[in-house]
Amino acid sequence: MDSLLTYENVDISFEKLPVVHDISFSLHEGEILALVGESGSGKSTLIRSALGLLNDNGKVTKGEISYKGTNLLSLREKEMRQIRGAEIGMIFQDAKGSLCPIRTIGDQILESMSAHRKINKDEAKAKALELFEKLNFKDSEKLWNSYPFELSGGMNQRAAIAITMLLNPSILLADEPTSALDVAVQKQVVEEMLALRELFGTAIIIVTHDISVAAAMADTVLVLKDGYMMEYGPAKEILHNPSNDYTKMLLSAVPRLKRRQEIV
Repeated sequence: MDSLLTYENVDISFEKLPVVHDISFSLHEGEILALVGESGSGKSTLIRSALGLLNDNGKVTKGEISYKGTNLLSLREKEMRQIRGAEIGMIFQDAKGSLCPIRTIGDQILESMSAHRKINKDEAKAKALELFEKLNFKDSEKLWNSYPFELSGGMNQRAAIAITMLLNPSILLADEPTSALDVAVQKQVVEEMLALRELFGTAIIIVTHDISVAAAMADTVLVLKDGYMMEYGPAKEILHNPSNDYTKMLLSAVPRLKRRQEIV
């Protein structure tokens, strides 16, 4: 199976200080890959590098990051803007911070969709409400007309994921999307992302320090420590039979979220 996204021997530095070292992995269509490790291990830096979202001091200093065979690192900013959102979507830990507080969810959906295609408000609303219904949102019409400050943190996160997916990207990059939420809402967000994979065949990279989220979602796991890859392979293998001491430490004493098909 061809890879959608491939990292080959990637090094990343900030102000010439190496923080990510020689990372290689591939993401295939419909696959969910969890990047797991403690804070500061380089997880968020890795996914941000694919979209050119490292700050001014950050730079990929070695290797290639390829999307459908094209090296993303060789693209100009104008070309990257065509890929960001439409081809590769991204959601952040603090959805409320990424949503405009003084504009309704509906207005922000329309703006997001209009940036990549010709679409009027009625068409955008119809598509949004259809997706909201599929994701079991309680009052889709009310959500469309709501401002972010009127919604809970969990609802903002779920809305942000839906907004990102309305562009139907091939890949969803999710940067700690559950870490600010309580366990019940975490479970809703995890199930929403699994539902999106079923609906759209979306490949997902989820960054998490919470091994229970990886266990509930991932097909494949990559464990990072201090910017180095500790372990990489099928989720069941790594989560049930880790070979690395650091992975074993992460796995100790972690409550498990229940996956819909099984208990991990």
